[in-house]
Amino acid sequence: MEQRINGHTRLYALIGSPVGHSGSPAMYNYSFAKLGLDCAYLAFDIPVEKTKDAIDAFRTLNVGGFNITMPDKTETARLVDRLSPAAELVGACNTVVVEDDGTMTGHMTDGVGFVRNLKEHGVEIKGQKIVLLGTGGAATAIAVQAALDGVDEIAIFNRKDEFYANGEKTVEKIRNAVPGIKSVSINDLDDMDTLKSAVDRCDILVNATRAGMSPMEDVMPVPEELLRPELAVADVVYNPRETLLIRKAKEKGCRAAVPGIGMLLWQGAAAFELFTGQDMPAQEVMEKFFS
Repeated sequence: MEQRINGHTRLYALIGSPVGHSGSPAMYNYSFAKLGLDCAYLAFDIPVEKTKDAIDAFRTLNVGGFNITMPDKTETARLVDRLSPAAELVGACNTVVVEDDGTMTGHMTDGVGFVRNLKEHGVEIKGQKIVLLGTGGAATAIAVQAALDGVDEIAIFNRKDEFYANGEKTVEKIRNAVPGIKSVSINDLDDMDTLKSAVDRCDILVNATRAGMSPMEDVMPVPEELLRPELAVADVVYNPRETLLIRKAKEKGCRAAVPGIGMLLWQGAAAFELFTGQDMPAQEVMEKFFS
């Protein structure tokens, strides 16, 4: 990469804390080099209280754009000049594009990545009924993007813990911003009768909880008897690559069993396109960094 760096090289970056484990620099720098783009990507460990300092520095340095990971997503959304419709609804952003005049626009590509991952597995969401498990950041981004992309119904389920109120806020935001959606609701994940009824009539089941993630690899987010061949099943968890939910979905003959690693790839690809206007060499990136 050193041979590519010169006085005109455009800087892109990742901020958050911690960032030492991130694969983003390798993924983006590989893609820049593959496409012959005079750009470089670095990661900066920025605690949330230093977010404004980092953004001010980026304005001064005229960076091309930057990604944001936890815990800086919400604070960044508060500090940039404009937000995309999805970022506005989520109240956070994971990608910021810096225009030539210095204007910063915040985007949320997690939902875009999720929808693209479904599409890559032959699953379209327009006009579909979705059951979404979870109310965290990924779940919120998925619910918002699905609503914006024309899903008919979203039934969110979460235990009545400290995150349940976040789900209630998401439901209200979607109802106000996307009046064309037929139904959006939130229910208690422990209400098994309501959950079973919702899954029985839905087209796509999405796990955006920690179930299946280490150290809960043996945890199913829903009883496996709710899985059926007509159902498409998607997971947000990508470590392990094949969660218990995805394995059981395959065993039950579900029409699609979509692992979470593709969402990680395609949200990055969406940010890359926002930065450069070009398509990331996604297949090569998947084989090199995600296999």
